[in-house]
Amino acid sequence: MNLAEPLQSAGRTSIRLNGCKLAYFAGCDYFRLSSHPRVLKAATRAIKQLGLNVAASRVTTGNNPVYAALEAELAHFFDSPTATLAPNGYSPNLIVAQALAGQYSHVLLDERAHASLLDAAQLLDCPVVRFRHRDPDDLARALERLGTTRPILLTDGLFAHDGSVAPLNKYLQLLPAEAMVLLDDAHGAGLLGTHGRGTPEHAGVSRKRLIQTITLSKAFGVFGGAILGPPALRHDIIERSRLFIGSTPLPPPLAAAALAAAKILRTDRQLRPRLARNANYVKNRLRAAGFPLPNNPGPVVAISFPHLTQTNLLKRSLLSARIHPPFIRYPGGPPEGAFRFVISSEHTRAQLDVLLDVLIPFAPDA
Repeated sequence: MNLAEPLQSAGRTSIRLNGCKLAYFAGCDYFRLSSHPRVLKAATRAIKQLGLNVAASRVTTGNNPVYAALEAELAHFFDSPTATLAPNGYSPNLIVAQALAGQYSHVLLDERAHASLLDAAQLLDCPVVRFRHRDPDDLARALERLGTTRPILLTDGLFAHDGSVAPLNKYLQLLPAEAMVLLDDAHGAGLLGTHGRGTPEHAGVSRKRLIQTITLSKAFGVFGGAILGPPALRHDIIERSRLFIGSTPLPPPLAAAALAAAKILRTDRQLRPRLARNANYVKNRLRAAGFPLPNNPGPVVAISFPHLTQTNLLKRSLLSARIHPPFIRYPGGPPEGAFRFVISSEHTRAQLDVLLDVLIPFAPDA
């Protein structure tokens, strides 16, 4: 696997590649908050007031007040007893696993779980049992084989490769009362649910047996991560997680920017409906043209072809229409790669129509 070609931002929905400005339907900055004026202003102000780095762990001298303010805002946003910041979006699952190591009998792991959950499974210090992707029946068979246990289930909330969602309701019905779910909700947080509280709100389930981990680099458009859970978990993190104890937290300007982004997501009631309208418009048009798109809630359209000829032809067609071709090869996705188009709340109807004009001739029935 090689690094992707370098891209430069050229507006909220465009990038510049080799000097050419292209419409951008990729990445996971769903609301384009990374370029929102209030978010940028908060970061700029914090650079002047707080500097770039606290240069120490939060358990020593690096616990700037901005971190507590962001944690309080995130706990309020997600209606969680506590929120604990992590230095980046990959680390929350590892921090939780270090804090809970030795407390569970087995890890139950979705076979297509994010790489950070695979790493977390190794840190939980118990046998790992995989079950088929988003398959409650296979989970039930695994639980039956294990017998009386105290497992912890690891899964993504919203799966980024196709916008599908884990069936949390069914998982919680199957799991024993003392089991826990570690939910990597990097892509669901801020996006799913009436208030944007993520996959648990979308599924209508209680937080009682859930630990929700999030990133601040997707819907929130900034950087960093957080762990949402009960006070006892926060205590264990601060006492037992070497990654949390030994890490310098995210830079204060990014924390201030994330605080501004969280407030925007909490108060701007037009963002999520606008994103849903844009995503549904594209998906419905593509389904009508013959694309077999699943009914997933995520604003992701994944398209792959069995032959390289079609892949290359679509790449050329997209570039001719001045659209960046978001073709990726990613662990857990199709081995031959796939186009992953990500719709944002800020794409205009004209941009969506240009994209559709390119894609519809490639429909299977066209």
